[in-house]
Amino acid sequence: MDKFVFLLELIGTVAFAASGSLTAMRRHMDLLGVIVLGVITSVGGGILRDVILGITPPLAFRDPTCTLVAVGVSLLLCIPWIRHSLMHNHRLFDVSLLLMDSVGLGVFTVMGIWNAMDFSPDRSTYLLVFVGLLTGVGGGVMRDVLAGNTPYILVKHVYACASLAGAVLCAVLWRHVPQYVAMLAGMAAVLLIRLLSAHFRWNLPRVKDETL
Repeated sequence: MDKFVFLLELIGTVAFAASGSLTAMRRHMDLLGVIVLGVITSVGGGILRDVILGITPPLAFRDPTCTLVAVGVSLLLCIPWIRHSLMHNHRLFDVSLLLMDSVGLGVFTVMGIWNAMDFSPDRSTYLLVFVGLLTGVGGGVMRDVLAGNTPYILVKHVYACASLAGAVLCAVLWRHVPQYVAMLAGMAAVLLIRLLSAHFRWNLPRVKDETL
């Protein structure tokens, strides 16, 4: 199970690092900006999770593996021919960003639940779901704020709702099926909802005042 969790964490780190780096490229940041957004998107949610769970120092500062992987992915995307291919093909860029962001969201949502089960004496469903949601969306919120964008969780394709649905499914299944099945089910739910919402342009109702 430890190898499975480690593999998931690596997949999520690569996905979110790519998401952060692509966002930085879209905002025309320099090399440092690309690396910073790649790293903060990958480890930011986990740091928030650890603070909530009382894990100090956060796991990201105990083991540099995920940070180094995120830096490596960010540098890889800065290779001229890769960067050129992405930046001059808007459809490829948008699809890559959507897929990477969706995979990272799904992985880190269920990783948050895994860590809450492992480190917290309180294993209520409410705590598991909250920590899963925070871990999933936390890095993306930091990325968007640093990039000067309105965070996805407030405007884009039921982003937080997808994480919430996956977290609820994973937490409910956790005590009834093997852990890896619950985690895979939660990830699949997040990914499916994100992709469907992007394809069909689903969004929550917007609050508008026509007099403004």
